[in-house]
Amino acid sequence: MALWGTIVNTVAILVGGLLGSLLPHVPDGVRRTIIQGLGLAILVLGITMALETTNILTVITSLVIGGLLGEWMRLEERLLRLGAWLERTVQRYAKTGQGKGSIAEGFVTTTLVYCIGAMAILGALDGGLRDDHTILYTKSMLDGVSAVIFASTLGIGVIFSSIPVFLYQGSIALAASFIYMFVTEAQMLWVIAEVTAVGGVLIVGIGLNILEIKKINVANLLPSLLIAVVIVSVMQHWNGW
Repeated sequence: MALWGTIVNTVAILVGGLLGSLLPHVPDGVRRTIIQGLGLAILVLGITMALETTNILTVITSLVIGGLLGEWMRLEERLLRLGAWLERTVQRYAKTGQGKGSIAEGFVTTTLVYCIGAMAILGALDGGLRDDHTILYTKSMLDGVSAVIFASTLGIGVIFSSIPVFLYQGSIALAASFIYMFVTEAQMLWVIAEVTAVGGVLIVGIGLNILEIKKINVANLLPSLLIAVVIVSVMQHWNGW
């Protein structure tokens, strides 16, 4: 079942987010330290992913074109509006813990963290291509633990990130179950490497946002991932693959 790993990952985020949102108020000092630790770890992860590229021009071009598209579509603004709508809707029925972050902040932050990572792409591809969900099982454990921490500091908005995670990884898994018939393993590895590298740059942006070093409109750069796929596909065709 191509979607099984994605389903497990989604449930892990839901459970972790619910547990974290039920934790008592976390002191501001502890919350700040935890967030800073997560920010540093995410920054290192992003740098590691970005180094996967075999052609830095592909990464740069993807980010430029993807950024233009994202600004044109106003993805950051739309994502924040969606988070704000969720916040208003949920607050009609329940109150978030005092001192915790807004639902919009938790939703946007964790959606980007859980969707952009290399494991999301590789795990979904592996599930779709080989029906092997080992990578997504591992990601589920990591996401579940981090969801507890994120939700305890950013609030219940974290659980809503499970929706885009399911749609994003599920779409990749289903697509991969069909496209493998038309490409070679070497071609697929090239695509994965460049998409991972572009995703790594976006992860670095998330780390900078969490550490409050510089506000990066990461959501507006999301089309860069798709642009990377297009560029690599064109290069493969040009090289006669």
